Amino acid sequence: MSVFDKHRDALEVHETMMGRARGRLAVALDLLTDSLALVGQHGVYCRSDRFPGQPKMDVALILETLNDAKELVQSTMEQLRRE
Repeated sequence: MSVFDKHRDALEVHETMMGRARGRLAVALDLLTDSLALVGQHGVYCRSDRFPGQPKMDVALILETLNDAKELVQSTMEQLRRE
């Protein structure tokens, strides 16, 4: 099943409100946010032995990468809004 089939309803709503490009970016942003929440929950249970109170290194790297991707999507949406 393609991403367009899985998220058809959300894409339809956001593309109607914002246009095709910004609507797709909005859905991508929602997916990134959901992924951050899931990884964050996993990080609560998967703690580092070397750094108490911190998630394991792989979880921390995933969180960092997802945050970076989210920031790029947000900046692209902002740029498209100005055009």
